[in-house]
Amino acid sequence: MTNHMKFLDEVLDDLREKKIFRELTVIESCQGPRVKIRGKEVINLSSNNYLGLNTHPKLKEAALKAIEKYGVGSGAVRTIAGTLDIHKKVEERIAEFKKTESAILFQSGEIANQGTIPAIMGRDDVIFSDELNHASIIDGCRLSRAEIKVYTHCDMDSLEKLLKEYKGTGKKLIISDGVFSMDGDICPLPSIAELGEKYGAITMVDDAHASGVLGRNGRGTVDHFDLHGRIDIQMGTLSKAVGCMGGYIAGSKALRDYLIHFSRPFLFSTSHPPSVPASILAAIDVLENEPEIIDRLWANAEFFKKGLKDLGFDTGISQTPITPVIVGEASLAMKMSDMLLEDGVFGQGIGFPTVPRGKARIRTIVTAAHTNEDFSIALEKFEKVGKELDIIQK
Repeated sequence: MTNHMKFLDEVLDDLREKKIFRELTVIESCQGPRVKIRGKEVINLSSNNYLGLNTHPKLKEAALKAIEKYGVGSGAVRTIAGTLDIHKKVEERIAEFKKTESAILFQSGEIANQGTIPAIMGRDDVIFSDELNHASIIDGCRLSRAEIKVYTHCDMDSLEKLLKEYKGTGKKLIISDGVFSMDGDICPLPSIAELGEKYGAITMVDDAHASGVLGRNGRGTVDHFDLHGRIDIQMGTLSKAVGCMGGYIAGSKALRDYLIHFSRPFLFSTSHPPSVPASILAAIDVLENEPEIIDRLWANAEFFKKGLKDLGFDTGISQTPITPVIVGEASLAMKMSDMLLEDGVFGQGIGFPTVPRGKARIRTIVTAAHTNEDFSIALEKFEKVGKELDIIQK
Protein backbone atom coordinates (compact mmCIF):
# COMPACT_ATOMS: atom_id res chain seq x y z
CA MET A 1 0.00 0.00 0.00
CA THR A 2 1.36 3.45 -0.91
CA ASN A 3 2.04 5.98 1.85
CA HIS A 4 -0.88 8.21 0.89
CA MET A 5 -3.31 5.29 1.51
CA LYS A 6 -2.03 4.43 5.00
CA PHE A 7 -4.86 6.42 6.54
CA LEU A 8 -7.11 3.42 5.80
CA ASP A 9 -5.18 1.18 8.20
CA GLU A 10 -5.05 3.94 10.81
CA VAL A 11 -8.82 4.38 10.80
CA LEU A 12 -9.44 0.62 10.83
CA ASP A 13 -6.97 0.10 13.68
CA ASP A 14 -8.87 2.75 15.66
CA LEU A 15 -12.12 0.84 15.10
CA ARG A 16 -10.46 -2.36 16.31
CA GLU A 17 -9.11 -0.64 19.41
CA LYS A 18 -12.60 0.64 20.22
CA LYS A 19 -13.96 -2.89 19.64
CA ILE A 20 -16.44 -1.74 17.01
CA PHE A 21 -14.73 -3.14 13.89
CA ARG A 22 -17.04 -5.64 12.21
CA GLU A 23 -16.58 -8.26 9.54
CA LEU A 24 -19.53 -8.89 7.26
CA THR A 25 -21.84 -11.63 8.52
CA VAL A 26 -22.12 -14.23 5.77
CA ILE A 27 -25.42 -16.13 5.56
CA GLU A 28 -25.13 -19.59 4.04
CA SER A 29 -28.83 -20.29 3.48
CA CYS A 30 -31.94 -18.56 2.17
CA GLN A 31 -33.13 -15.56 4.14
CA GLY A 32 -35.69 -16.73 6.68
CA PRO A 33 -36.66 -16.83 10.37
CA ARG A 34 -33.70 -19.17 10.86
CA VAL A 35 -30.51 -18.95 8.83
CA LYS A 36 -27.18 -20.73 8.69
CA ILE A 37 -24.12 -18.73 9.78
CA ARG A 38 -20.68 -20.37 10.00
CA GLY A 39 -22.34 -23.73 9.51
CA LYS A 40 -24.73 -23.26 12.43
CA GLU A 41 -28.50 -22.66 12.36
CA VAL A 42 -29.47 -19.51 14.28
CA ILE A 43 -32.67 -17.55 14.87
CA ASN A 44 -32.61 -14.52 12.59
CA LEU A 45 -33.75 -11.24 14.17
CA SER A 46 -31.84 -8.92 11.83
CA SER A 47 -33.66 -9.20 8.52
CA ASN A 48 -36.02 -6.68 6.90
CA ASN A 49 -37.90 -9.62 5.36
CA TYR A 50 -41.00 -8.76 7.43
CA LEU A 51 -43.47 -11.07 5.72
CA GLY A 52 -41.15 -13.84 4.57
CA LEU A 53 -42.19 -13.20 0.96
CA ASN A 54 -38.69 -13.76 -0.47
CA THR A 55 -39.37 -17.51 -0.47
CA HIS A 56 -43.11 -17.40 -1.22
CA PRO A 57 -43.89 -19.98 -3.95
CA LYS A 58 -45.84 -17.47 -6.05
CA LEU A 59 -42.90 -15.03 -6.16
CA LYS A 60 -40.39 -17.74 -7.03
CA GLU A 61 -42.60 -19.09 -9.78
CA ALA A 62 -43.12 -15.60 -11.25
CA ALA A 63 -39.38 -14.89 -11.25
CA LEU A 64 -38.54 -18.16 -13.00
CA LYS A 65 -41.19 -17.64 -15.67
CA ALA A 66 -39.85 -14.13 -16.34
CA ILE A 67 -36.31 -15.48 -16.78
CA GLU A 68 -37.58 -18.04 -19.27
CA LYS A 69 -39.43 -15.35 -21.24
CA TYR A 70 -37.04 -12.37 -21.02
CA GLY A 71 -33.65 -13.72 -19.93
CA VAL A 72 -31.64 -12.53 -16.93
CA GLY A 73 -30.96 -8.89 -17.84
CA SER A 74 -32.78 -5.92 -19.35
CA GLY A 75 -29.91 -4.75 -21.54
CA ALA A 76 -30.05 -0.95 -21.17
CA VAL A 77 -31.17 2.08 -19.21
CA ARG A 78 -34.90 2.78 -19.19
CA THR A 79 -34.67 5.79 -21.53
CA ILE A 80 -32.88 3.87 -24.30
CA ALA A 81 -33.86 0.20 -24.67
CA GLY A 82 -34.26 -0.96 -21.08
CA THR A 83 -37.99 -0.50 -20.55
CA LEU A 84 -39.68 -3.86 -20.94
CA ASP A 85 -43.42 -4.23 -20.88
CA ILE A 86 -43.13 -5.85 -17.47
CA HIS A 87 -41.45 -2.71 -16.06
CA LYS A 88 -44.39 -0.63 -17.27
CA LYS A 89 -46.87 -3.17 -15.91
CA VAL A 90 -45.36 -3.18 -12.41
CA GLU A 91 -45.35 0.63 -12.26
CA GLU A 92 -49.04 0.70 -13.17
CA ARG A 93 -49.71 -1.96 -10.54
CA ILE A 94 -47.82 -0.04 -7.84
CA ALA A 95 -49.77 3.14 -8.64
CA GLU A 96 -53.05 1.23 -8.40
CA PHE A 97 -51.95 -0.36 -5.11
CA LYS A 98 -50.85 2.98 -3.62
CA LYS A 99 -53.97 4.76 -4.97
CA THR A 100 -51.89 7.35 -6.83
CA GLU A 101 -52.04 8.60 -10.39
CA SER A 102 -48.67 7.14 -11.34
CA ALA A 103 -45.47 5.48 -10.11
CA ILE A 104 -41.89 5.04 -11.25
CA LEU A 105 -39.49 2.21 -10.45
CA PHE A 106 -35.93 2.71 -9.17
CA GLN A 107 -33.14 0.21 -8.53
CA SER A 108 -33.39 0.65 -4.74
CA GLY A 109 -34.94 2.83 -2.06
CA GLU A 110 -31.60 4.56 -1.60
CA ILE A 111 -31.51 5.40 -5.31
CA ALA A 112 -35.15 6.50 -5.27
CA ASN A 113 -34.37 9.15 -2.65
CA GLN A 114 -31.08 10.20 -4.24
CA GLY A 115 -32.72 10.36 -7.64
CA THR A 116 -35.83 12.27 -6.61
CA ILE A 117 -34.83 14.88 -4.03
CA PRO A 118 -32.06 16.49 -6.15
CA ALA A 119 -34.28 16.36 -9.23
CA ILE A 120 -37.03 18.46 -7.67
CA MET A 121 -34.99 20.69 -5.33
CA GLY A 122 -32.08 23.03 -6.07
CA ARG A 123 -29.83 25.82 -4.79
CA ASP A 124 -32.61 28.36 -4.28
CA ASP A 125 -34.88 25.94 -2.41
CA VAL A 126 -35.15 24.76 1.20
CA ILE A 127 -35.72 21.29 2.65
CA PHE A 128 -37.20 20.67 6.10
CA SER A 129 -35.95 17.26 7.26
CA ASP A 130 -36.54 15.24 10.44
CA GLU A 131 -33.32 14.87 12.44
CA LEU A 132 -33.60 11.06 12.42
CA ASN A 133 -34.32 10.64 8.71
CA HIS A 134 -32.58 7.81 6.87
CA ALA A 135 -29.11 8.34 5.41
CA SER A 136 -30.49 8.13 1.87
CA ILE A 137 -32.72 11.14 2.58
CA ILE A 138 -29.78 13.04 4.05
CA ASP A 139 -27.63 12.20 1.02
CA GLY A 140 -30.41 13.18 -1.37
CA CYS A 141 -30.82 16.51 0.41
CA ARG A 142 -27.08 17.22 0.22
CA LEU A 143 -26.95 16.33 -3.47
CA SER A 144 -29.73 18.84 -4.17
CA ARG A 145 -27.58 21.73 -2.86
CA ALA A 146 -30.74 23.18 -1.34
CA GLU A 147 -30.69 24.81 2.08
CA ILE A 148 -31.40 22.13 4.69
CA LYS A 149 -33.34 22.88 7.87
CA VAL A 150 -33.38 20.00 10.38
CA TYR A 151 -36.29 19.87 12.81
CA THR A 152 -36.42 18.04 16.14
CA HIS A 153 -37.53 14.44 15.73
CA CYS A 154 -41.29 14.26 15.11
CA ASP A 155 -41.70 17.68 16.78
CA MET A 156 -44.27 19.60 14.77
CA ASP A 157 -43.74 22.78 16.80
CA SER A 158 -40.07 22.66 15.79
CA LEU A 159 -41.04 22.12 12.15
CA GLU A 160 -43.59 24.95 12.13
CA LYS A 161 -41.11 27.34 13.74
CA LEU A 162 -38.63 26.69 10.92
CA LEU A 163 -41.35 27.08 8.30
CA LYS A 164 -42.38 30.42 9.80
CA GLU A 165 -38.78 31.66 9.93
CA TYR A 166 -38.01 30.88 6.30
CA LYS A 167 -38.32 34.00 4.15
CA GLY A 168 -36.97 32.68 0.86
CA THR A 169 -38.89 32.51 -2.39
CA GLY A 170 -37.79 29.06 -3.58
CA LYS A 171 -39.62 25.75 -3.34
CA LYS A 172 -40.12 24.18 0.09
CA LEU A 173 -40.04 20.44 0.81
CA ILE A 174 -40.97 18.70 4.06
CA ILE A 175 -39.58 15.16 4.17
CA SER A 176 -39.79 12.41 6.76
CA ASP A 177 -39.45 8.70 7.21
CA GLY A 178 -42.86 7.06 7.61
CA VAL A 179 -41.45 4.48 10.03
CA PHE A 180 -38.05 5.34 11.47
CA SER A 181 -35.66 2.49 10.75
CA MET A 182 -33.71 2.44 14.01
CA ASP A 183 -36.37 3.33 16.60
CA GLY A 184 -39.48 1.87 14.97
CA ASP A 185 -41.72 4.88 15.66
CA ILE A 186 -44.21 6.35 13.18
CA CYS A 187 -44.05 9.94 11.94
CA PRO A 188 -46.98 12.31 12.63
CA LEU A 189 -47.92 12.41 8.96
CA PRO A 190 -51.33 14.12 9.39
CA SER A 191 -49.61 17.11 10.98
CA ILE A 192 -46.98 17.15 8.23
CA ALA A 193 -49.76 17.21 5.63
CA GLU A 194 -51.46 20.11 7.43
CA LEU A 195 -48.23 22.12 7.70
CA GLY A 196 -47.42 21.45 4.06
CA GLU A 197 -50.80 22.80 3.03
CA LYS A 198 -50.55 25.77 5.39
CA TYR A 199 -47.10 26.89 4.25
CA GLY A 200 -47.21 25.83 0.60
CA ALA A 201 -44.60 23.09 0.95
CA ILE A 202 -44.19 19.89 -1.06
CA THR A 203 -44.58 16.87 1.23
CA MET A 204 -42.66 13.60 0.86
CA VAL A 205 -42.71 10.44 2.96
CA ASP A 206 -40.17 7.61 2.90
CA ASP A 207 -42.15 4.40 3.39
CA ALA A 208 -39.21 1.98 3.26
CA HIS A 209 -40.23 0.32 6.55
CA ALA A 210 -43.96 0.98 6.16
CA SER A 211 -44.47 -0.63 2.75
CA GLY A 212 -46.12 -3.99 3.37
CA VAL A 213 -46.37 -3.23 7.10
CA LEU A 214 -48.69 -0.26 7.71
CA GLY A 215 -52.02 0.57 6.10
CA ARG A 216 -54.63 -1.66 4.51
CA ASN A 217 -52.87 -4.61 2.82
CA GLY A 218 -49.55 -2.89 3.58
CA ARG A 219 -50.17 0.25 1.51
CA GLY A 220 -48.06 2.40 3.85
CA THR A 221 -48.37 5.43 6.11
CA VAL A 222 -50.53 7.51 3.77
CA ASP A 223 -53.16 4.77 3.82
CA HIS A 224 -52.60 4.16 7.55
CA PHE A 225 -53.60 7.78 8.26
CA ASP A 226 -56.11 7.98 5.36
CA LEU A 227 -54.21 10.86 3.72
CA HIS A 228 -54.66 9.88 0.07
CA GLY A 229 -54.22 12.92 -2.18
CA ARG A 230 -52.60 15.02 0.58
CA ILE A 231 -48.98 13.80 0.39
CA ASP A 232 -47.23 14.80 -2.83
CA ILE A 233 -44.49 12.16 -3.03
CA GLN A 234 -44.44 8.64 -1.61
CA MET A 235 -41.23 6.64 -1.68
CA GLY A 236 -41.25 2.96 -0.87
CA THR A 237 -38.98 -0.04 -1.06
CA LEU A 238 -39.60 -3.43 -2.58
CA SER A 239 -36.70 -5.17 -0.84
CA LYS A 240 -38.09 -5.40 2.69
CA ALA A 241 -41.65 -6.54 3.39
CA VAL A 242 -42.29 -6.97 -0.35
CA GLY A 243 -39.43 -9.49 -0.41
CA CYS A 244 -37.90 -8.50 -3.75
CA MET A 245 -35.61 -5.62 -4.78
CA GLY A 246 -35.91 -1.97 -5.69
CA GLY A 247 -37.66 1.24 -4.75
CA TYR A 248 -40.44 3.36 -6.20
CA ILE A 249 -41.84 6.86 -6.21
CA ALA A 250 -45.63 7.15 -6.30
CA GLY A 251 -47.45 10.39 -7.03
CA SER A 252 -48.82 12.36 -9.94
CA LYS A 253 -48.26 11.56 -13.61
CA ALA A 254 -46.45 14.89 -13.95
CA LEU A 255 -44.02 13.78 -11.21
CA ARG A 256 -43.30 10.52 -13.02
CA ASP A 257 -42.76 12.28 -16.36
CA TYR A 258 -40.50 14.85 -14.71
CA LEU A 259 -38.34 12.20 -13.04
CA ILE A 260 -37.96 10.30 -16.32
CA HIS A 261 -36.35 13.43 -17.78
CA PHE A 262 -34.39 14.76 -14.79
CA SER A 263 -33.59 11.96 -12.31
CA ARG A 264 -29.95 11.06 -12.91
CA PRO A 265 -30.07 7.48 -11.50
CA PHE A 266 -33.07 6.75 -13.71
CA LEU A 267 -31.29 8.19 -16.73
CA PHE A 268 -27.95 6.50 -16.17
CA SER A 269 -28.57 3.11 -14.50
CA THR A 270 -29.56 -0.13 -16.23
CA SER A 271 -33.06 -1.21 -15.31
CA HIS A 272 -34.01 -4.17 -13.15
CA PRO A 273 -33.64 -7.68 -14.55
CA PRO A 274 -37.12 -8.87 -15.59
CA SER A 275 -37.35 -11.41 -12.77
CA VAL A 276 -37.56 -8.51 -10.30
CA PRO A 277 -40.71 -6.75 -11.60
CA ALA A 278 -42.28 -10.17 -12.13
CA SER A 279 -41.77 -11.11 -8.49
CA ILE A 280 -42.98 -7.66 -7.36
CA LEU A 281 -46.25 -8.19 -9.25
CA ALA A 282 -46.68 -11.53 -7.49
CA ALA A 283 -45.90 -9.94 -4.12
CA ILE A 284 -48.59 -7.29 -4.56
CA ASP A 285 -51.06 -10.07 -5.37
CA VAL A 286 -50.09 -11.78 -2.11
CA LEU A 287 -50.51 -8.55 -0.12
CA GLU A 288 -53.99 -8.06 -1.54
CA ASN A 289 -55.15 -11.67 -1.30
CA GLU A 290 -53.42 -12.89 1.87
CA PRO A 291 -53.73 -9.98 4.35
CA GLU A 292 -53.60 -12.41 7.26
CA ILE A 293 -49.83 -12.56 6.80
CA ILE A 294 -49.61 -8.91 7.91
CA ASP A 295 -51.83 -9.63 10.91
CA ARG A 296 -49.45 -12.42 11.88
CA LEU A 297 -46.48 -10.05 11.62
CA TRP A 298 -48.07 -7.60 14.05
CA ALA A 299 -49.12 -10.31 16.50
CA ASN A 300 -45.56 -11.68 16.52
CA ALA A 301 -44.09 -8.20 16.97
CA GLU A 302 -46.33 -7.39 19.92
CA PHE A 303 -45.52 -10.73 21.58
CA PHE A 304 -41.75 -10.34 21.25
CA LYS A 305 -41.76 -6.66 22.20
CA LYS A 306 -43.66 -7.43 25.40
CA GLY A 307 -41.25 -10.26 26.19
CA LEU A 308 -38.24 -7.94 25.93
CA LYS A 309 -39.90 -5.26 28.05
CA ASP A 310 -40.90 -7.79 30.71
CA LEU A 311 -37.25 -8.85 30.96
CA GLY A 312 -36.28 -5.24 31.66
CA PHE A 313 -34.75 -4.23 28.35
CA ASP A 314 -35.03 -0.66 27.05
CA THR A 315 -36.97 -0.90 23.79
CA GLY A 316 -37.29 2.84 23.28
CA ILE A 317 -40.30 4.34 21.52
CA SER A 318 -41.02 1.58 19.01
CA GLN A 319 -44.55 1.32 17.59
CA THR A 320 -43.81 -1.24 14.86
CA PRO A 321 -42.07 -4.60 14.31
CA ILE A 322 -38.72 -2.76 14.56
CA THR A 323 -37.80 -3.15 18.23
CA PRO A 324 -34.43 -1.80 19.41
CA VAL A 325 -32.72 -3.18 22.50
CA ILE A 326 -30.84 -0.05 23.55
CA VAL A 327 -27.68 -0.70 25.58
CA GLY A 328 -25.63 2.52 25.31
CA GLU A 329 -22.04 2.16 24.16
CA ALA A 330 -21.26 0.70 20.75
CA SER A 331 -18.63 -1.70 22.11
CA LEU A 332 -21.24 -3.17 24.49
CA ALA A 333 -23.75 -3.59 21.66
CA MET A 334 -21.17 -5.39 19.54
CA LYS A 335 -20.19 -7.67 22.43
CA MET A 336 -23.83 -8.46 23.11
CA SER A 337 -24.36 -9.22 19.42
CA ASP A 338 -21.39 -11.60 19.39
CA MET A 339 -22.56 -13.40 22.53
CA LEU A 340 -26.10 -13.77 21.19
CA LEU A 341 -24.78 -15.22 17.95
CA GLU A 342 -22.66 -17.70 19.87
CA ASP A 343 -25.87 -18.75 21.67
CA GLY A 344 -27.82 -19.15 18.42
CA VAL A 345 -29.52 -15.77 17.96
CA PHE A 346 -28.52 -13.36 15.19
CA GLY A 347 -29.18 -9.83 16.41
CA GLN A 348 -26.87 -7.29 14.78
CA GLY A 349 -25.27 -4.62 16.93
CA ILE A 350 -25.66 -1.06 15.62
CA GLY A 351 -23.76 2.02 16.78
CA PHE A 352 -22.66 5.47 15.65
CA PRO A 353 -23.00 6.88 13.00
CA THR A 354 -26.10 4.81 12.20
CA VAL A 355 -27.54 5.82 15.59
CA PRO A 356 -26.48 8.64 17.95
CA ARG A 357 -23.53 8.13 20.31
CA GLY A 358 -24.64 6.53 23.56
CA LYS A 359 -27.68 4.98 21.87
CA ALA A 360 -26.09 1.82 20.46
CA ARG A 361 -28.40 -1.15 20.27
CA ILE A 362 -29.35 -4.54 19.01
CA ARG A 363 -32.05 -3.77 16.46
CA THR A 364 -34.47 -6.66 16.31
CA ILE A 365 -37.08 -7.24 13.62
CA VAL A 366 -39.47 -10.14 13.90
CA THR A 367 -41.27 -11.49 10.86
CA ALA A 368 -44.54 -13.18 10.07
CA ALA A 369 -42.56 -16.39 9.57
CA HIS A 370 -41.20 -16.64 13.13
CA THR A 371 -42.78 -19.14 15.50
CA ASN A 372 -43.49 -19.08 19.23
CA GLU A 373 -40.62 -21.55 19.63
CA ASP A 374 -38.30 -19.05 17.95
CA PHE A 375 -39.40 -16.34 20.37
CA SER A 376 -39.09 -18.54 23.45
CA ILE A 377 -35.52 -19.45 22.56
CA ALA A 378 -34.59 -15.89 21.58
CA LEU A 379 -35.99 -14.34 24.77
CA GLU A 380 -34.20 -16.96 26.87
CA LYS A 381 -30.88 -16.07 25.19
CA PHE A 382 -31.49 -12.33 25.49
CA GLU A 383 -32.15 -12.77 29.20
CA LYS A 384 -28.99 -14.87 29.67
CA VAL A 385 -26.70 -12.47 27.78
CA GLY A 386 -28.37 -9.36 29.22
CA LYS A 387 -27.69 -10.55 32.76
CA GLU A 388 -24.12 -11.60 32.01
CA LEU A 389 -23.38 -8.10 30.65
CA ASP A 390 -25.28 -6.35 33.50
CA ILE A 391 -27.72 -4.78 31.04
CA ILE A 392 -30.71 -6.15 32.95
CA GLN A 393 -30.99 -7.20 36.59
CA LYS A 394 -29.94 -10.70 37.62
